[in-house]
Amino acid sequence: MPQLVRVSFRVNGEPVELSVKPNELLLNTLRRLGYTSVKYACGIGECGNCTVLVNGEPVLACLTLTVDVNGAEVVTVEGLSKHGLTEVQKAMIEEGAIQCGYCTPTFVIMAEYLLREKERPTVDDVREYLKGVLCRCTGYINVIKAVLKAAERLSRKAGSS
Repeated sequence: MPQLVRVSFRVNGEPVELSVKPNELLLNTLRRLGYTSVKYACGIGECGNCTVLVNGEPVLACLTLTVDVNGAEVVTVEGLSKHGLTEVQKAMIEEGAIQCGYCTPTFVIMAEYLLREKERPTVDDVREYLKGVLCRCTGYINVIKAVLKAAERLSRKAGSS
C-alpha cells in the first residue's frame, strides 16, 4: 500500500489539509472535496474540461498531482462566483453560450484568466485562450460573444472608477 502524503493548500480561499496517495490527481482530490465543476472527460489533457487555476495560472487537474499543489492557491469556478455571478458568467447566460453545461466551468475559468491578462481582447485572443476547451454543443460563437461582452462591461466599470 502506498504511503500517504500530507498536503495543505487553499481551494477557493478555504484552507484544505488532507492525506493523499503520492499519485492522486488534483481532479480526484477536488471531486472528493465536493467541487463538481471540475469535470473528468478525456483523462489525458486533450479536452480541457478539468481546468482550474493554480496560483493564478490554468492547469489541467487530470494531469496535476495533488502533492504538486502543496502550499498553492487553487481556484475552481465555484470560487469565482462566491459573491455572485461574474461578468463572464452573466454574459454566458445572456448570449446563450451554455448548452449542456459540461464544458461551461472551463470556458468561464479560461475567460476569467484571459480578462486578467488582456483588458480588451480581440476575437483572435478569445479563440486562442479558449482553443483548449473542447465543446460538442455550443459551436463557440456565443461563447466568444459572451467573453467580448464581459470584457466590454469590465472595461466600462474600470473606466468609471
